[in-house]
Amino acid sequence: MVQTMDPPSTQTSQVPETGTLMPTLSVEEIMTYIPHRPPFLLVDRVTEHAYRKQIKGYKNVTMNEPFFQGHFPGQPLMPGVLQVEALAQLGGILIAHLPEAKGKLAVFAGIDKVRFRRMVVPGDRLEMEMVLTKLRLPIGKADCKAFVDGEPVLEGELMFSLVDRVE
Repeated sequence: MVQTMDPPSTQTSQVPETGTLMPTLSVEEIMTYIPHRPPFLLVDRVTEHAYRKQIKGYKNVTMNEPFFQGHFPGQPLMPGVLQVEALAQLGGILIAHLPEAKGKLAVFAGIDKVRFRRMVVPGDRLEMEMVLTKLRLPIGKADCKAFVDGEPVLEGELMFSLVDRVE
């Protein structure tokens, strides 16, 4: 079992206003907010983050990804479910900044209207963004989009639920 600390921002008493720009995050910092670890950590960097509102980040897709061994030999494609998982992890980072998320874990509660527009292959940078559209804790909903070279890759809605973390 992976043990994680409460995210650093939840350890302070001052809560930012909605929309306040937050610092970018490196992969090492990302791992303080969500419990995922390589090879299942699918967010390399957070590039933009507006508190309680939206988040952007990316995943560098390389031929070294373990899923390419079987998906598909001779024509490697990033599985669509892992593209959605990458977006969910990005959303988990957005939610982990909330004081109400202290001691909680964001998990999938629903996936709606997801459409895939383009294949993702080794060498691509999967640019991702999520906009929080509804937050009535413990449930929330976000619109998500992903792009490669400015071209749409996928879009949809993800729902999450906050559950207690097992320590």
